Amino acid sequence: MKRTALLLALAAATACDRNPADPDPDPKPDPNCAQITSPAVLGLGCVPERFTAEVAVGGRYAYTSTWSGGTGRSPGNAIKVWDVAGNVPVLVDSVIVTAATTTGDVQVTDDGRHLVVATERSPGSIVVFSLADPRRPVQISRFSSANTQPGVHTAEVARVNGKLYGFLSIDPASSFAARLVVVDLSDPASPREVLSRQMGEPFIHDVFVRDGILFTALWNAGMTIWDIGGGGRGGSPENPVELGNVRTVGGAVHNIWWLHVGGSRRFAIVGEEQGGTIGSASAGDIHVVDVSDFTRPREVAFYNVPGAGTHNFSVDEASGTLYAAYYNGGVRALNVAGDLSVCDASARAADGRCDLRKAGREVGRALDVPAGGRNFYIWGVQHVGAHVYASDMLNGLWKLDAAAMRR
Repeated sequence: MKRTALLLALAAATACDRNPADPDPDPKPDPNCAQITSPAVLGLGCVPERFTAEVAVGGRYAYTSTWSGGTGRSPGNAIKVWDVAGNVPVLVDSVIVTAATTTGDVQVTDDGRHLVVATERSPGSIVVFSLADPRRPVQISRFSSANTQPGVHTAEVARVNGKLYGFLSIDPASSFAARLVVVDLSDPASPREVLSRQMGEPFIHDVFVRDGILFTALWNAGMTIWDIGGGGRGGSPENPVELGNVRTVGGAVHNIWWLHVGGSRRFAIVGEEQGGTIGSASAGDIHVVDVSDFTRPREVAFYNVPGAGTHNFSVDEASGTLYAAYYNGGVRALNVAGDLSVCDASARAADGRCDLRKAGREVGRALDVPAGGRNFYIWGVQHVGAHVYASDMLNGLWKLDAAAMRR
């Protein structure tokens, strides 16, 4: 799921296309944005002129990035700001990013004070915005170095031992190997590079950071697990120490989530992204890896949607529900509580892995078939409270009712 880029010149009002109106506390559907009727679908905020990419939600507001690569739409150099207090997302700002063809990853820091956006192609960078007014992000810094030049495909922001870092996955180029760049963001106004390390085959696509453990999605080199402060091997963000690696079936390791569900930290969920056609086709399974021993991770289960492939996902760990963006397959909800390596013989594949679909682990779906004259192509999802927000490349930002989707 991700290959993107971003840069912001928000200080100059001329670089922004703003809607001066205050958001409606009870938003009404835009008459130019046709809604659909579904128990799980609450509303759509339309983006007809660009391909929508990633989504990040912070409180009342959501932020979506945009992607370049298709035809017939404007460049992916915009960040959209949405009021999502009501059922229908309402656009309250649109920021045009200079020197970017794609704005990819977008993330709100855990304290809600900053927005971090990755930009592609050259010059690759991350842009940090103040969210003092969350409706009007203001750029406070932009980081770029010789090690980020081909493009920052994704940027994960996480704290390690109380300090904020950015973990940047850098695109390869003809004479430039893919690499991980780590940036110290303890002073968001002055990011500082602390690591550049080559990795990935041929990409490093994404990372996941939790409890001082770093998981890297290295495409055909699999998933590698690193100690960066929580693995007992003396590692740090400045000097990660490798713990273990696994190559999942099919390769193309795209994204990762280390589950903390019901007191268990045994499983990591891995997304695989194969080829596709925007709006109609995609491929790639979800894989479950037992990481109870970081030095010997092993794949134990998978989930397949015929004719569709996963991109990004988000987990409601309180309920043990994973929400996966599945491009033309919409949004899928999986029960990931309990032992994912155990299933009946009828749900066990020939290689011994459990087939989660046959095991009845799928508990809901939305936007999985065309409706209201619309096709769907879901890039990203984020679960927040009672809702799931889904970024749709073709249409914009959907707000879904999580409980209704799981019925």
